[in-house]
Amino acid sequence: MAVKSAERVLKVFELLAQHPEGLTIKEISETLAFPQSSTSGLIETLFQANYLTVDFSKKYKLGPKLIPLGSIAMNCLDVAAQGLPFLKRLMEEVQETVFMAVLSDSELIYVAKINSNRSIRTTAEPGKSKPLYCTGLGKAFLTFLPIEHREKVLRDLTLKPITSKTITDKTSLKEQLDMFAKIGYAIDDEENEDGLYCLAAPIYGVECTIQAAISVAGPKERMLKNKERIVENLLHTSMGISDSIGYR
Repeated sequence: MAVKSAERVLKVFELLAQHPEGLTIKEISETLAFPQSSTSGLIETLFQANYLTVDFSKKYKLGPKLIPLGSIAMNCLDVAAQGLPFLKRLMEEVQETVFMAVLSDSELIYVAKINSNRSIRTTAEPGKSKPLYCTGLGKAFLTFLPIEHREKVLRDLTLKPITSKTITDKTSLKEQLDMFAKIGYAIDDEENEDGLYCLAAPIYGVECTIQAAISVAGPKERMLKNKERIVENLLHTSMGISDSIGYR
């Protein structure tokens, strides 16, 4: 069931995208056949949140907050679409669940999930977010982000226990990240979900910075038994996707 207020926001964005010179509240109201009183409140809310700007003639235009959202959406589409054949092949090789995620501000957003015939149940799904500090994918970002970006993200993180194995001390987390940097991949050892063991690797783009991360996840005992083979396939796949989006 559609939500009327959300539909109106989307229609405002679509209308203003067609009018880069901007429109007044009256013009928006008349074009979209919205009541002017409710349109005024809607536009003011979007303006206060920086989704819209206004000029001296009281014409509203799309605002700066939409720029990073659009960029992230484009990256998600490009990386996920380009990586999907690689992820399917990886799943077939390791016979475990395979994920891809991107970073949005300080949030990990899943953009792809490929289940195997013996996948175990997990709460991670495309479109959902998870903490950075206790997931393999999140720790891959924390490990391989440029140092200044990494330090900023770490400063803002609050490490809350999710399982009995979640690392909640930043010094211990940083030591672990340093170790991951040396071996080239990150590990989640039941830190986000009991029984789930995850290995994750970075995807680099044309600017040689991490653009996404991929992971293989499964029951701990089974993952450890096949760890060497899984790591080899994981790193081979991450490099293949990186090459395909311009990394050299």
